[in-house]
Amino acid sequence: MNIQETVDFHLRSTLFAIRRMYNLLAAENGITQGIGYVLVNVGREGVPATKIAPMMGMSTSSLSRLLKNMEDDGLIYRQSDENDRRVAKVFLTPRGVELRAKVRKVVLDFNNKLFEKIDQAEMATFMRVNEVIRQQVCNDLAHLTGNNCDED
Repeated sequence: MNIQETVDFHLRSTLFAIRRMYNLLAAENGITQGIGYVLVNVGREGVPATKIAPMMGMSTSSLSRLLKNMEDDGLIYRQSDENDRRVAKVFLTPRGVELRAKVRKVVLDFNNKLFEKIDQAEMATFMRVNEVIRQQVCNDLAHLTGNNCDED
């Protein structure tokens, strides 16, 4: 099999193209794609900082640096969870909320362009195939590390 025919090749090349596009668009607002991803994943109720790293596929040390920079830039603040003081939750500042709206618009506009070219049945198949791939990766990781995908 030719490497350009592998699932890995297509996923990586698409992911890198999307990241490039989102980084260029994010730079127009003085942020990175990673910052944008955090912004769209923090709701009004906040999110535990420990939940963000697995969502983004980042190490906790990289995420700590990213969150520190976002805090320094006035995009987020951290607050202890009311129910469990050991858990720090991340919340958006008013500036973070404003930027999140811009990021969401970019993501939704891109998806709307795709939905003009991909019908619902194709999208359902795409989602199903991606879930099969993710589950296979999780199974392989479990054999290699003994951990579930979401535990890293």
